Amino acid sequence: MSASVSWTDRDVLAARPPREIVSIDEPYAALVEDERTAAGTVEPVATLFLTNRECPFRCVYCDLWKHTTTDRVPVGAIPRQIDAALSRLPQARHIKLYNSGNFFDAQAIPPEDHPAIAERVRTYKTVIVENHPRLCGSACRDFRQRLSGEFEIAMGLESVHPDVLPRLNKRMTVDDFRRAAGELREVDIHVRTFLLLNPPWLEPDSWVEWALRGLETAIDAGSRVCTVIPVRAGNGAMELLAQRGEWFPPRLEMLEEVMETALGWNRARVFVDVWDAGRLFGEDGETRQRVERLAQANMTQVFERWMPLR
Repeated sequence: MSASVSWTDRDVLAARPPREIVSIDEPYAALVEDERTAAGTVEPVATLFLTNRECPFRCVYCDLWKHTTTDRVPVGAIPRQIDAALSRLPQARHIKLYNSGNFFDAQAIPPEDHPAIAERVRTYKTVIVENHPRLCGSACRDFRQRLSGEFEIAMGLESVHPDVLPRLNKRMTVDDFRRAAGELREVDIHVRTFLLLNPPWLEPDSWVEWALRGLETAIDAGSRVCTVIPVRAGNGAMELLAQRGEWFPPRLEMLEEVMETALGWNRARVFVDVWDAGRLFGEDGETRQRVERLAQANMTQVFERWMPLR
């Protein structure tokens, strides 16, 4: 595929539609969802989407900035958001504190709030946050020491394609990911990895190959959970790239192939993101059943291929 020059922060910002109106007094979303655990059980996980300042790494494909602020939230806001969410959610044994960026970005989550945050989640069996590989340092270890259960950091590797990853404006390398994963594991922090199915500048006939290569890289680096995410339109940049023939919407059969192959390795838990699947893949009956099979495979870690009736 012919590719344009790499995108800059200015290019990404210029392509954006308006961001959503959010409140610093509560997460922009909160829910409890089931997830397959390392022990092979399916258990409820409280997922809080915290409201805070936008991630400084303006990746071309990202739309998480829509629910962020332009300024650093005041000290105390994040603990209040956690309190507000947990007061109305059902109980869960595990918790995700996702913040549309990086938990250890001091301009997103004030470090002064780390003790109060840790106190609120200390009794959970697993605490999961998201963070950029280049922002993993001593603060991760210090936060881990405040917890009584397991601590897991989710990092976006996205793609290991040597031409694609540098163009995504993520400002990291595969070696940065490997280094961060190794350092986290040394201090008893587990690693979760996000990968893209159909990043821009990649021909559709190679989507499966490069997604699987990314999964292998993440698992080899010690990731015990990997999630494959189909890239969506909606952030402005992807629409422009689609118009130029440099990005194509996801295809369900390729997500199925990645899931089937990766689960066959039996090396780590592998999930596929089926959020907003109707908009991505269609609403007809067969497609809904195929998506439901993928959702079920997330829970069982066994993939049942769709067999259409003849």
